[in-house]
Amino acid sequence: MNSHEVDYEIIGDDMQVVEVELDPGEVVVAEAGSMNYMEDGITWEARMGDGSEANETIMGKLLGVGKRVLTGESIFMTHFTNSGNGKKRVAFAAPYPGKIIPVDLRAHGGRLYCQKDAFLCAALGTKISIAFNRRLGTGFFGGEGFILQKLLGDGMAFVHAGGTVVKKELSGQVIRVDTGCLVGFTEGIDYDIERAGGLKSMIFGGEGLFLATLRGQGTVWLQSLPFSRLADRIIASAPRSGGKQTGQGSVLGGLGDMFGDR
Repeated sequence: MNSHEVDYEIIGDDMQVVEVELDPGEVVVAEAGSMNYMEDGITWEARMGDGSEANETIMGKLLGVGKRVLTGESIFMTHFTNSGNGKKRVAFAAPYPGKIIPVDLRAHGGRLYCQKDAFLCAALGTKISIAFNRRLGTGFFGGEGFILQKLLGDGMAFVHAGGTVVKKELSGQVIRVDTGCLVGFTEGIDYDIERAGGLKSMIFGGEGLFLATLRGQGTVWLQSLPFSRLADRIIASAPRSGGKQTGQGSVLGGLGDMFGDR
């Protein structure tokens, strides 16, 4: 593979932006709607496919579109090109609080598996596909882990994680995590879904019925705040029918509702 060699800078802390610097003619490919700002001289075009195969046939493009439909993403990807003179910058941001993880695919065997909504952008030449987990248990109980995005290439790719990012280097160890807390992992990591303890723990433990089990040789990235968990908290605190909000933090919230000061 011959991915474009792009430079970058990550700006911010909890609501990060990645600025990608392009030489004339260089291209970065991103998910639709992720662009934050760009300098004069950057041109963009929505295309079907990631552009990793210059002579890809129509059937190949349609197959790629079908795979993206399975991940719930747009069938189009946006290609940003430096069509001017000198270096130009284009920036991308994720839609909710978290961290942007830069991954040099060449340093990780040219392959990265990540949750289907984690990919943000990558240098042109990166092939963005999907991978099915062959284990039946993972398919039924792994949530989003059944369909993973697969990034192939030898350049820079950028993925987004919610909250704080924890990077684990495994050398034969086993780690068990909430299925939503897994961001991505490299080749050499075996991913499976296992039951979370005994029956009592599964029902009353509050950690879900199943956990993701990762073992092997490679790198794993975890997130402290999956978007699904954030969305659940927002929905729980949303106004009820009739315009009243639920109590927050203590019974005093409910008393406030009773006296009409909420």
